[in-house]
Amino acid sequence: MMGLNPRDIEKAMKRMGIQQQDIDATEVVIKTPTKQLIIKNPHVAKVNAMGQESFQITGIVEEKITDSTPEITEDDIKTVMEQTNCDKKTAEETLQKNKGDLAQTIIELKE
Repeated sequence: MMGLNPRDIEKAMKRMGIQQQDIDATEVVIKTPTKQLIIKNPHVAKVNAMGQESFQITGIVEEKITDSTPEITEDDIKTVMEQTNCDKKTAEETLQKNKGDLAQTIIELKE
């Protein structure tokens, strides 16, 4: 859209029912099952076109691989130990095997 006046573009967008609103964001994070996209110093625009909202984001993108291993807390381990009368090592290993699923771990150790 080279050579077009920004005011003319804005007027044309209004005639077409398109509204744009800038959002004062400091960081945008997009999470997927395997990674995070972190957008630093973003320019974020919310666009509403005939009731459909979308976001336009520009900025410096960093990619971070996420660890899909669930965090197993001491409380989780204690709960399993109390419910199944097993030792700490067995509780922890079985929780890890079941990806932190308390119910599945307890059922497995009770069998």
